[in-house]
Amino acid sequence: MSEKKKSNKKSANKPTAASGSPMDVNLLSQIVELMTENDVNTVDVRDGQRRVVIKRGAAAFAMSAAPQMYAAPVASQPAPQALASAPAAAKPENEGEDESKLLRIKSPMVGTFYAAPAKGSKPFVNVGSRVDEETDVCIVEAMKVFNNIKAECRGTIAKILIQDSQPVEFGQVLFLVKPD
Repeated sequence: MSEKKKSNKKSANKPTAASGSPMDVNLLSQIVELMTENDVNTVDVRDGQRRVVIKRGAAAFAMSAAPQMYAAPVASQPAPQALASAPAAAKPENEGEDESKLLRIKSPMVGTFYAAPAKGSKPFVNVGSRVDEETDVCIVEAMKVFNNIKAECRGTIAKILIQDSQPVEFGQVLFLVKPD
């Protein structure tokens, strides 16, 4: 009974979110308490375009030494024109293909790109590989979960735009595919 009174007393003194704020401070406090009670290091909560990631203990320390990457809503990302303004020297010499006709395989999440199922093994696909909707083209690791990414289109890999073990953003184009 006294334990219940303590938890009620704690929550009664907690600040509330500012008016118009998308964050519920009481809810966040409850999540932190549950994390502590259940020895959970990381919680990632998403509601529509809102996202809250809470890290504590060793997980928070490990992440503070690493570069932080966060997914932003698609509407707030820079326009594709920023990518087009890159120097022409960065484009491959064999670029005779009209890229507007190529299909794009994009990363569905923020994470680390892996071209092969294991280090030193053969990549899932190479330039010239034929793919269909069910072909695994890579792995994107997010929070120690390895997610196989499918082509979701039919054609031939024309370009691979990211190198193995590189970080990727949500919506970043990974492959260009010449459709059948």
